[in-house]
Amino acid sequence: MQDAYPTRRGEPLEPFPRLDPVVHSSARFRWHGPLDECALSRYERDGFLWFEGFFGRERVEPFFDELAALARDSEAMNSDRVIADPANGELRSVFSMHTLSQRFSNLTRDPRILGMVQQLLGSDVYLHQSRINDKFGFQGGGFDWHSDFETWHSEDGMPRMRAVSASILLTENNEFNGPLMLIPGSHQFFVPCIDRTPEDNWKDSLKKQRLGVPEKSALRWLANRGGIQAPKGPPGSLLLFECNTLHASNMNMSPWSRANLFFVYNSVENQMQKPYCGLQPRPEFLATRNRASPLTMRDDAVEPAVPAPINGEAPYEPEMEHNVFTN
Repeated sequence: MQDAYPTRRGEPLEPFPRLDPVVHSSARFRWHGPLDECALSRYERDGFLWFEGFFGRERVEPFFDELAALARDSEAMNSDRVIADPANGELRSVFSMHTLSQRFSNLTRDPRILGMVQQLLGSDVYLHQSRINDKFGFQGGGFDWHSDFETWHSEDGMPRMRAVSASILLTENNEFNGPLMLIPGSHQFFVPCIDRTPEDNWKDSLKKQRLGVPEKSALRWLANRGGIQAPKGPPGSLLLFECNTLHASNMNMSPWSRANLFFVYNSVENQMQKPYCGLQPRPEFLATRNRASPLTMRDDAVEPAVPAPINGEAPYEPEMEHNVFTN
């Protein structure tokens, strides 16, 4: 296979400009989606969009009940798709949530989110991966800087940069509890990593990111070029970020938990090939191969679009142009 984005070759390779568009043009989607040209330009520039208070608190709170139920299920807790925090053994991540939870599955097909993703990717999409991440107060571990695409390309065989991650906040994300940090503009460059991928690397990497971490010189260059931003906001806020945007998070040193939903949309025209690292593919719960059919919107599953008042404040009404996270 021709490898457009060589990485993990055992030798240093210089960063180079991405070979794929950021916003994929399509007459069917680009001009009929919910994002205006201002938002599309910001996504192309920064590699992410931020919508504070996109959903109401009541839309996301039920997911805590599902997390609690999973934590009480000994069979589920012992499965590979459930990742325990290496420091304390508590539930940290649950993968392939859309196959475990009808509520989660419905949320991934919310027309407002799915419409934006189809517009950005210029095609129908399917779920490449989904998960819940939880960082407990005083102990939730962080993740080093990385590009998701670098891992998905090397270990899953994702051929091109045509995927978008959606993160919905279940709890407030603030500067103290380890919010996601992103380097604006970093998605414009592919940063190859050095070390070769060992067999079954996913069993270790889901607990602590060791491979797929760019060299510090490349991170310094990109951060000096674009800065670092950490979108923060209340439960129900939404972050969309491009698959090649470099991101990381610190350990949660606060007493407050930080829990987020994640789901990854990939274009149906960008389905998995053989992993470019030359090893066996990762499990289906990490990278969809057999159920890569287009998602359909679930209008009947959509709850009220306007969030309920929080702490007596007036309801928040999302406006695409004015609620994108900016400098």
